[in-house]
Amino acid sequence: MTPATGIRHEFVEFIPAKREEDVLYVSIPFATCVHSCFCGCGTKVVTPLSPVGWQLFFDGETVSLTPSVGNWSFDCQSHYWVERNSVRWAAGWSRQQIEDNRLRDQSAKERYYGVDGRGPVSLETKSVKTRSRQGLLSRFSKWLSGGK
Repeated sequence: MTPATGIRHEFVEFIPAKREEDVLYVSIPFATCVHSCFCGCGTKVVTPLSPVGWQLFFDGETVSLTPSVGNWSFDCQSHYWVERNSVRWAAGWSRQQIEDNRLRDQSAKERYYGVDGRGPVSLETKSVKTRSRQGLLSRFSKWLSGGK
C-alpha cells in the first residue's frame, strides 16, 4: 500500500468496472469523478461534481479537484487534495471537525437546491413570482369586472 503522489486523469463517459490505481476517471456527462483511494487501500472514491460540492478544474493538461477529499467513512481515513495531477496529503480531522464539515455541506446544499431539492431558491425569486401572479390575477379580475 503505497500512497500516490502523482496521478493521471482519464476523461470517460462511463466509469470502468476495473479501475487502475493512481487514475482519476472523469465523466463529464455524469458530472462525476471516481478513483481508487490514493492511499493505496483500493476503496472506490466517488466525488460528484456540483456547484456546492466538488469542482473539477482542467487547465488543458492537468486536473485539480476541490475541495479536498476526506475519506472519513473509510478504514484508511485518508485526506488529500488533487492539484494539477498531483496528490497533496492533508492532516486527518477530529470527529468534531468531520461532523461540523458535514453540517456545513448539508446546509450549503439546502441553500442552493432548496430544502425540497427541486432547484435553487432565493427569497427574491419567490417574491418576484408571487408579485407576478398577484398582478396577473388582479388584472384578470379587473378585466372580468369591466375594469372597475
